[in-house]
Amino acid sequence: MLALHTLQEYIDALREARLLTESTVDEKTAQTTIDCFTYDTRELSGASLFLCKGAHFKEEYLHEALKNGAAAYVSERAYDTDAPRLLVSDVRYALVVLGRLYYNNVTDKLVTVGITGTKGKSTTAYYMRYILNDYLTAQGKPECAIISSIDTYDGVTTEESHITTPEVLELYRHFQNALDSGITHLVMEVSSQALKVGRVRGMTFDVASFLNIGEDHISPIEHPDFEDYFASKLLIFNQCRVGCVNTDAEHSSRALGYANGLCKVVTFGSHKGDTLYCERMEKRGDGIYFTVRSPKYNGEFSITMPGLFNVQNALAAMAMCMALDIPEESVHRGLRVARASGRMQVYESRDKQVVVVVDYAHNRMSFDALFRSTRAEYPGRSIISIFGCPGSHALQRRKDLGEVSGDNSDYVYITEEDSGEEPFEQIAADIEKHIIFAPHLILEDRGECIRRAICEHKGPRVILLTGKGEEEYMKRGSEFVPVPSDVALTLKYLELYNQTHA
Repeated sequence: MLALHTLQEYIDALREARLLTESTVDEKTAQTTIDCFTYDTRELSGASLFLCKGAHFKEEYLHEALKNGAAAYVSERAYDTDAPRLLVSDVRYALVVLGRLYYNNVTDKLVTVGITGTKGKSTTAYYMRYILNDYLTAQGKPECAIISSIDTYDGVTTEESHITTPEVLELYRHFQNALDSGITHLVMEVSSQALKVGRVRGMTFDVASFLNIGEDHISPIEHPDFEDYFASKLLIFNQCRVGCVNTDAEHSSRALGYANGLCKVVTFGSHKGDTLYCERMEKRGDGIYFTVRSPKYNGEFSITMPGLFNVQNALAAMAMCMALDIPEESVHRGLRVARASGRMQVYESRDKQVVVVVDYAHNRMSFDALFRSTRAEYPGRSIISIFGCPGSHALQRRKDLGEVSGDNSDYVYITEEDSGEEPFEQIAADIEKHIIFAPHLILEDRGECIRRAICEHKGPRVILLTGKGEEEYMKRGSEFVPVPSDVALTLKYLELYNQTHA
């Protein structure tokens, strides 16, 4: 049960943060106990404080909130109503200040792990989750919470994610659910957009990791250029106690320069000067084995998730675990059993001719790594890639994924992938013009692309099915529409292939 606060306490919080520019709340109304703080009219209950925000905000939402019990509203501008108002200079920062008060600074009450990077956030988050779960369950404690681009678990809800880092109040609600459930640790991916617009402002991560940086999320509605993207990623060092940096990543020296002096720094990579470094790596029949040297963990460790590049994600998790003083045996066991839904899931036909790799790879860095790993692990096989790009954002991906797939595939299918409100035909055309060498086909029906790749192509082949993983929704227009997952479609058509090639 949340401890509630009066409207006056919210006013004082805005004043202390130097955000309040005007208040028309009288003394009597200021003593109202606020039962609900929200920007969503569907969540109103009791005496509410309603915040007006968002590109799609309409004044009618405010009038609906007032009709349903809002005691006052918070906004950057006054609206056509006599209702008590609190005008602020920055509504997004006001959301953080007021949200932290409403949820009683809940983010300070858990051990928190934050992970940012262009590639590898989800896999690293799941390595951390499995390691921490081994450590926590051995002590009789609940498993850790996770907020990732794959799914979210907070002790109360388990749900597929539609966004990497939720909006402020949704984020705090997950923390509150975790706290109420007795959970002590929470692992989360932290997107550049979340850092830029302040969704995690006011939080202090016990440990955070900077994995890498590449050109992605460059668009008019995200980051205008690489410099803005990189600067946003670096902000994670402003709000962590220990920052872990991958020295094998491009621009790592800049990340280290920024982090030094802001937090304690731990480095990981392949250099002997790193705090934790990988000495050697070897692929064996039952996994990938690698030897690590560090002040806390030494010797051979292994992972069973496919992809040689995942060793780097494992090192990131180990560096963060070292900062949290997690025992070596939990690291060994957690890495060995770790799985991330939709990440490097490998399926094979009975005659071994068809291998399907289902992965969330969705930007140039992840595509490059996926193709390199596939060439190394499946030499001599043809490669068929099936992918698309989302509508209206991350526009650079259309060029990047077109080039990488065209240069490395024997055949390419360009298909639907959360087109949203942008026509699929436009997205596909933008991708196609960058596929120079590979034969290819534009086909919106994702399931039909998978069927053709599995059932109609000939010879030993690896099908790289990227972008959606185990997601069961496709964004069409402004709605998320139920669809079969890539995994479900893969299993369906592999069974059809097996029946016809018995």
